[in-house]
Amino acid sequence: MTSKTSSRRQFLVGAASAGVAFPTASRAGDPLITEVQDWAIGHGDGVDASPYGLPISHESHVVRRNVEWLTADTISSINFTPIHALEGTITPQGVGFERHHSGAIDLSKPDYRLMINGLVDQPLVFTYEDIERFPRENHVYFCECAANSGMEWNGAQLNGAQFTHGMIHNMEYTGVPLRLLLEEAGVQTAGKWVFVEGADASSNGRSIPLDKALGDCLVAFKANGEALRKEHGYPVRLVVPGWEGNLWIKWLRRIEVTKGPVETKEETSKYTDLLGSGIARKWTWEMDAKSVITAPSPQMPIRHGTGPLVITGLAWSGRGAIEGVDISLDGGVNWTPARLDGQARAKALTRFYLDHVWDGGQMLLQSRARDSTGYVQPKKDDLRRVRGLNSTYHNNAIQTWWVNAEGMVENVEVA
Repeated sequence: MTSKTSSRRQFLVGAASAGVAFPTASRAGDPLITEVQDWAIGHGDGVDASPYGLPISHESHVVRRNVEWLTADTISSINFTPIHALEGTITPQGVGFERHHSGAIDLSKPDYRLMINGLVDQPLVFTYEDIERFPRENHVYFCECAANSGMEWNGAQLNGAQFTHGMIHNMEYTGVPLRLLLEEAGVQTAGKWVFVEGADASSNGRSIPLDKALGDCLVAFKANGEALRKEHGYPVRLVVPGWEGNLWIKWLRRIEVTKGPVETKEETSKYTDLLGSGIARKWTWEMDAKSVITAPSPQMPIRHGTGPLVITGLAWSGRGAIEGVDISLDGGVNWTPARLDGQARAKALTRFYLDHVWDGGQMLLQSRARDSTGYVQPKKDDLRRVRGLNSTYHNNAIQTWWVNAEGMVENVEVA
């Protein structure tokens, strides 16, 4: 198998873990603490200097990024969340993964309209203000592109957690249950599906079973407490918890109740999983349990040398909550339970930690998630045996990072 980049290598399993200790600080005479610094002498910036708070310049590296050979132009683009540089689970809107098919449009609240038609008792058109008058809810959910990790099907390709797993964000969405709007229009008994489309040129129409639409879907107008960003579908988007991001229609303009699926391009030639047999898996909406270690990782090497090391990452499942994450330091030979941080939410990111003492030896880091259905994240080879190598979508296999004696980290596969 030829290599696309120098990161595509294979390693035999065999590293060992160590016990845990905690660091002590001892820097007597450090001028940064013993001497008065410039920032303590004069005044800092006033609050009026930046009416909308922006990240400090020291964090200018924490940005969305794309991959040139994957994104042909800025009109149909994919931007990756810098998951390696974030903590907790909530993704700031400004760095959150986003994908658009015909450019992010400028649509104001006064110009916004949402139509519900088709197999309903009363076709309706809502303004933005109309939607705000319905009872609203707040929920934290992840949005993951079906193609997240898709470049890794044929081997280790991209050297960084942002690029292998960054087609995801996790936000607190505020919105109106789609169920309430459908009930307002009155769904007829013949209605079994809804067709949803956006106001942008691509419209990106998708079909969703009515049971899901009447379940946990939200017509959202806020994220993380503020209005949606332009690229996230301002002023209104659809939230389809646990299901692939292509269904999360941005600039939502129409919901049609139908007897069956519409079979658009986005659900026939796209967003189906081509198996090795040549048969395509269809309607593979739910995102299976998945995890990745975000540090250490290729963009977050070990710079402090040997000693105490916090290994951390993210886990999620579109079928429920994460119940456990195991970490291997030796490529899957031995596994240690990680500590889950806080209460794991269903269909949302969960942060995990393992406190470790690194002795400078090589490590083959892996994480393995288990969700509330009992499903366990598979190895790459096990997934390939079932799904083949033709697909671009739904790769939730275990990821391996190789850590060398200098603390540098590389994307690899273990043999």
